[in-house]
Amino acid sequence: MTDPSGLAPYASDPAEVRGRLHGERESAFRSPFQRDRDRIIHSSAFRRLQHKTQVFVVHEGDYFRTRLTHSIEVAQVGRTIAGVLGLNQELTEAVALAHDLGHTPFGHTGEDALSDLMAPYGGFDHNAQAIRIVTRLEQHYAGWDGLNLTWEALEGIAKHNGPVTGDIPWALAEYVARHDLELHTHASAEAQVAALADDIAYNNHDLHDGLRAGLFSDEEIAALPIVGECYGEVDALHPGLDPTRRRHEALRRVFGVMVEDVIAESRRRLAALGPESVNDIRAAGAPVIRFSEGLWRELKEIRAFLFARMYRAPSVVEMRARVTSVVRDLFPIYMQDPALLPEGWRGQIGPGCGEVARARLVSDYIAGMTDRFALQEHARLIGQGRQGEAEGDRPAGR
Repeated sequence: MTDPSGLAPYASDPAEVRGRLHGERESAFRSPFQRDRDRIIHSSAFRRLQHKTQVFVVHEGDYFRTRLTHSIEVAQVGRTIAGVLGLNQELTEAVALAHDLGHTPFGHTGEDALSDLMAPYGGFDHNAQAIRIVTRLEQHYAGWDGLNLTWEALEGIAKHNGPVTGDIPWALAEYVARHDLELHTHASAEAQVAALADDIAYNNHDLHDGLRAGLFSDEEIAALPIVGECYGEVDALHPGLDPTRRRHEALRRVFGVMVEDVIAESRRRLAALGPESVNDIRAAGAPVIRFSEGLWRELKEIRAFLFARMYRAPSVVEMRARVTSVVRDLFPIYMQDPALLPEGWRGQIGPGCGEVARARLVSDYIAGMTDRFALQEHARLIGQGRQGEAEGDRPAGR
């Protein structure tokens, strides 16, 4: 049963929000979760996603997904699923829009490079970095650093992929020491929806982008489970359809199959659990928002195809190697000469700033770069007249 607001009893109720780290008066006309969403959209980090890689580096083409368009697609899918399940759409949307804020330039390639470089200094994790961004690095408000999001939004960003156990990334541990996000439990159903919406979005749009890039053909993906049935349905309804329209019609049906499966499976799990509150969801011991086992097996086959034909395609691997060198070159340059950082950044390096603190500052700076800015900085610092400086022969004090 849902209450008059349309929310199920296990939904996150904005009237029962667990507060913000810094107390503030709430809006008279926006719910706490709407304010979370709006603050994320207006953040600098969110705008920078426009020029951050999803799979293809942004200068490779105007039509490929970026982290920004991906995040918008995730939010759209998440709102749809949340609405059907009686969950809070604004919280779902907030978590979806924020889930990739911590990504480096050049996507997972940049993250892998920065993670290796940061290994002596506590490592790097993009989910933990998202928490660092929304709680510290966004510095626009008079009364606090960060966006001062609700506990529920922060929980969702930190735990949308499940409980965080074992070695907690330092950026996350640093925050939860001040504001306990109960990392050992599952997150709300809204955050779980955001995680599954992420899977749905990239499974679909990576097929689309791979086709546009010419890495595989419609005929090849039509041999995959789910996808083949969708192409067959389009051909039966619209024989002789223009190839571009045929592709779009088929892939939007793939989208629909995944969304409908998550809704059906989640309804089944929720009915079996019978949760009466959002805390029942957190204490369930397993996710309640899931794909069915059958569809999950089919998606694993699609992911294996994409891994072999797209993520490990020679052209993609070549670009990965090029952009990896950008991150690997920039990090030691800033570490050796922090004066090269912008004034607002180098001003944070005082006489007592140790190597770990300096490395984490440099990591924050590089992680926040867009693809194009990282390439520009690399050209400026490693360009003509400065060749070889990355190997440590840069003049002292420069």
